[in-house]
Parts: sequence; C-alpha cells; structure tokens
Amino acid sequence: MTEIENMYAQMGIDREVYAYGEAILKRLAGRFQKIDKIAEYNQLKVVKAMQECQVSEACLLGTTGYGYNDLGRDTLEAVYAKIFHTEDALVRPQITCGTHALALALMSNLRPGDELLSPVGKPYDTLEEVIGIRPSKGSLAEYGISYRQVDLREDGSFDYEGIKEAIGPRTRLVTIQRSKGYQTRPTFSVEQIGELIAFVKKIKPDVICMVDNCYGEFVEEKEPSDVGADMVVGSLIKNPGGGLAPIGGYIAGTKECVENAAFRLTSPGLGKEVGASLGILKDFYQGLFLAPTVTASALKSAIFAANLYERLDFAVIPNGSESRHDIIQAVTFGTPEAVIAFCQGIQAAAPVDSHVTPEGWDMPGYDSKVIMAAGAFVSGSSIELSADAPLKPPYAVYFQGGLTWPHGKFGILKSLQALVNKGLLKKDSLKL
Repeated sequence: MTEIENMYAQMGIDREVYAYGEAILKRLAGRFQKIDKIAEYNQLKVVKAMQECQVSEACLLGTTGYGYNDLGRDTLEAVYAKIFHTEDALVRPQITCGTHALALALMSNLRPGDELLSPVGKPYDTLEEVIGIRPSKGSLAEYGISYRQVDLREDGSFDYEGIKEAIGPRTRLVTIQRSKGYQTRPTFSVEQIGELIAFVKKIKPDVICMVDNCYGEFVEEKEPSDVGADMVVGSLIKNPGGGLAPIGGYIAGTKECVENAAFRLTSPGLGKEVGASLGILKDFYQGLFLAPTVTASALKSAIFAANLYERLDFAVIPNGSESRHDIIQAVTFGTPEAVIAFCQGIQAAAPVDSHVTPEGWDMPGYDSKVIMAAGAFVSGSSIELSADAPLKPPYAVYFQGGLTWPHGKFGILKSLQALVNKGLLKKDSLKL
C-alpha cells in the first residue's frame, strides 16, 4: 500500500473504493486540462480588471456608518463591471444571499402592471415565494406584477414558438435561470443563453433580460452579459467569492438596471452612495482573485462525481462526457436512503463539523424537507464542498463545490463509501 492509499485508508476509504476512483480518474486527464485552460484565461481576466481599476492597499480597508466615499467598495464594483463587461455593478455585503440578489433585481426593475416571463420553465424553489407562485408577504404578485412561464421541451430545449406567443405588451422582464436548481434539466451554456436573448430582443427590443448566474461564474470564458444580458445576478458565497467572501451578492448590468437596484437596496435618493463595507473588502477582493481556480476545482469534482456514479448506473445530469456550464452535479438515486447516505458521506469529509450527521428539515423557502451537507468555513457556502437535496421524488441529490480538487475528490469517495457502508452498494459493483 502506498503512502497516499494508507492516508485514504486512515480517512475511512476502503481499498476497493479508492481503486475504483483512481480508475475513473485515469480517463479524465484531457477534461481536466481543458478546465485548467479556462481557469487560466479567467484568472488573467480578473487580474486585468483589478489592474485597470488600480486596486490599491487602501481598497482593502473598510468603512463604517453611512459608508460615504468608500474607495474599496466603489473600486470593487468597477472591477466587477469590467469582468462582466457591463456598464455598472452593485456588489454589497448588505445583499444577504443569491435569492435576495435576484429578488432585489426583480423588485427594483418591475412596476405594478408589468409582467415577468420565465422562458425556461419553473424557477428555483426559493423564487416561487418572491414571485408569488406560492403566496408570501411582499411578493411580486402582491404588488400587481403578474408572472408567466413557458416550459422547456421534453429534450430540455427552448420552446421558441411558446415564448413568442407569451411575450406581450406587459412583458417587462425576462428571467433566465442558467443552472438547473432542483430540477433534472440541462444547465444552459452562455451560447444558448445568448441565442435565447437575441430571440426575445428581436420580438421586443426594450424588454429587460436578466440571468440568474448562480453557480455559473468563471465556468466558461464568457458570461451571459457578453451575449446580451441586461443584468447578471449571483451570490458571493458561490463561485465569485472564491470561498473567502463571508456574505454578499452582486448585480452587474446596465447603468439603469443597477441604479434601480441600488435605490431599492438602500433608499430612493441614496442608492450606491451609502452602504458601509464593514472591514470585509479584503475577503471580497481576495476571494474574487481566487475564484477562477476555485471554480476549476469545483468543476473537476463535479466531473469526477458524474463519471463515478454514471458507471454505477445512476442517472446523472450532466452526464460524464458532456460540456459543463455550471458547477452543480445532479445524481438521481431514486430512494431517500441513498440521498441521505450520500449527504452524510459529504458531511463526513468536511473540515468543519465532520462529526455532525445531516438530516432533512423544513428549510425556509422550500415545499418539502431538505437535507444539506455543508461543513464549511462560511455557513451555507456552496462553492465549498457541499450537497443538498429535497427529500421527495425522484430523490436526486445536488452536489457542488470543493475549494481544492483534492478535497473534492475525497468528498466524492467518502459519499461512495457511505453508500457501501450502509449496504446500498456492493463492493463487487466497483469494478470497471
């Protein structure tokens, strides 16, 4: 037994599980090289933006109180605008999460009587209450904003004819969710999103096209704002925070859209002028600097998981060979026991709270119990090694993250080991 095998054995990984993982990895060298090239490009893009905006040591300091003339905050927003090639950006710790960022973008750019259209089917679960699909206080529906959606075709493609029919005189904003959320549909590439935006704009040029970019930043060389999106929205405790941002969200887009969002976040008349950075700017800058390589590690982990579980005859989306457009890997197990075992394996691989056993609970914003594995340095950070799943059919688990590739690899092997330990997989199946 080699030293590395011995270390894995000390960490609870059986020899058969380790050998199976190594056999899978031998087939992925070419894929991993391509990921590294994209990370290299995006790393240069981030450094270029920071240099052009003249990020200085003074930018790493914070402000308190009103936050007037916060050099670091304002420079960081200029950096985001350069990276996303947009007119402006809003990057704030006062944006508490991805759902908050999306709600902020929607509520600030829609008015009573407007209609919101989703041409990609049902939105992520937590947005259902924001929109008013599930009644909730303060929803768009309560403010007289209607909602319409066009479901995807059975093959996961856009229903262009249905979209054309759905766009009407009241359609003000089109929301495009890039990642799959708690669905088993494909994630959309930047190219696909660009084609959809071009189609929508041809029908109604003045419509606002917003892309929920969560889990997709730095996965490709381009972002949705490079192909016509008026707003791209995301969370800093996902890809762009690089695992260091302790909170926050961003909205990058046209000057008008971002200004509207700023006035909604703070107050009419104040907008971007206020909002203290409270001493966390260094984490925002350094996290953004690390984001391309951290995202690459998460992508490698996702591809490893896809190939490992696909060869055990579990349905995986994306499959083991198709191109990647976000960091999420869905694995459909078909039983709650297998989902729970997977999540418990991921938790057991964590650097924080590895001794905790995750269980399903009634998480706010969801319509079923949800189990989450996240032994993270930042609570709930899904760029760190994590997994979550609604405990309802088809019993699919959604794995993401891994700040480093070695940790992502260990987490996946630990999930497989948990299935073996609970008798849900036999070791005889771990042979190629």
